[in-house]
Amino acid sequence: MKGKIFAVIASVLFLGVCIVGGLYYFENYDEFFYAKVDNSRVRKLSSTEDMKYEYTLDCYNKNGKKRELDFKTSRELKEGAYISLEVRSAGVYQWEEAEYDDLPQKVQEKIK
Repeated sequence: MKGKIFAVIASVLFLGVCIVGGLYYFENYDEFFYAKVDNSRVRKLSSTEDMKYEYTLDCYNKNGKKRELDFKTSRELKEGAYISLEVRSAGVYQWEEAEYDDLPQKVQEKIK
């Protein structure tokens, strides 16, 4: 009987450690993507929240792999500006404007 109780407790503890470790990994997983702002691909949201615009842009990682990303902003972005997007497991975590010369070479080849 004691062996079964020990096995159940050990299993529950192991499962808990796996869940916490997985959540920590996914919360801290991040990757950067880069895009050129195209205001024809923005949609004004009808909410009263701070985020009033939603963009859907073709973005590229440092290796030039394309991925379409959605993210919200509080303002309309400058047409043609380059941006860097930090992406975590739940989506775009934050973005900021970037200079063309600061973009990875493979990204520069994709978005001129």
